This record gives sequence, structure tokens and C-alpha cells, in this order.
Amino acid sequence: MKKLFVLLMCLGTTAIFAQDRYSKGMDKAFELWKEQKFVDASNLFERIATAEPDNWLPYYYVSQINTVISFGEKDEEKLSKQLAKAKEFIDVANAISPNNPEILIQEALINTAWIAFDGATYGMTMSMKNTQLYQKAMELAPNNPRVIFSKAEWDMGSARYFGKDTAPYCKDVEKALELFATFKSDTPFYPSWGKERAEQVLASCK
Repeated sequence: MKKLFVLLMCLGTTAIFAQDRYSKGMDKAFELWKEQKFVDASNLFERIATAEPDNWLPYYYVSQINTVISFGEKDEEKLSKQLAKAKEFIDVANAISPNNPEILIQEALINTAWIAFDGATYGMTMSMKNTQLYQKAMELAPNNPRVIFSKAEWDMGSARYFGKDTAPYCKDVEKALELFATFKSDTPFYPSWGKERAEQVLASCK
């Protein structure tokens, strides 16, 4: 009985130590990202992902960083490498956590980065994919503010492209902002981005 108790205590201590190491690593990666050390942040998230193969979040953040820095990138070779890595890691995240609306949004953002780079080449096929991804995300999480806002911003971009009014989607941005105020997750390091961008988009609506 004593040996069992000692074993359980050791296992508990090991689990706490691993969790503490994970938390410190994630905090450091976000700190690097905030300092705009994008490559360092991506590499740290990647190392955390290797150590946490059943956790979708580090994979998600590797994908997100490489997507965000691809917007505005003019070097096609560099952009291709970044977005290929983003897709590789979001595919792993999706395998770990299927039917996850946050992952669906991230996949749509990868497509959007390609469209922003070369709309003539990627616009048609990837626009159709994005419509499907946002629709699925809405079905899975109709009260997730990032889902509502991301879909609204995508719809606005599509409306502008076809010369249509974007005003009908402003109400969706307003709804997203209302939900940002109350949306919470018990999962540490769960995505929380979107509120500031939604405020900017709503300001442009008015």
C-alpha cells in the first residue's frame, strides 16, 4: 500500500512538473510573438508541439504565426514555405481535434493568405473552400465570436470584390463583439484573438 501511495505521488508530481513546463513554454512563445520574434516563437511552439503530441494548441499556434506573417509577403518562395508549414501543422491539429471551429477558421485564414497573394490563381477554388469551412464552423459553434466575426469579415471581402454592399454584415460584427465580452474557455491558452480587429471593422461600418 505504501509503495502504491509513493508511486501515485511520483506520478502526480511528474504530471504537475510537465504541466508547469508546458505553461512556461507557452508563455515564453507568446512573449516572443509579442516582441515580433516570429521565427523564434514559431520554433518554440513547434518544440512544445513535439513534446505535447496530443495537444492541438501548439500546432494551431505554429500554423497561425506562419499564416499571419504571410499576409503582405511579396516573396512567393518565402510565402509558399510559410503557408505550407501552416497547412502542415493545422492538419495535425485537425487530426488531434476534429470538428474544432477554431481550427476550421485557421484553415480558412491560410486560404485567405493565398487569395490575398494571388487572387487570380487561388481566388475561385479557395473561396469555395472558405465558404464551406465558415459554414461548418457556424454549424459547430454559432455563438463563438471568432467564428461569427471571421465569417462576417470574409463575407465583407467577398461583397467588396463583387461590388456589393457590406453593410448587412455589420450586424454580425456587432453580435461578435457582444459575445467577445462573455465568451470564455476553461482550456489554458485557448484562442482569444479577434476583439480588437472586430472593433476596427465595426468602426469602418459606421
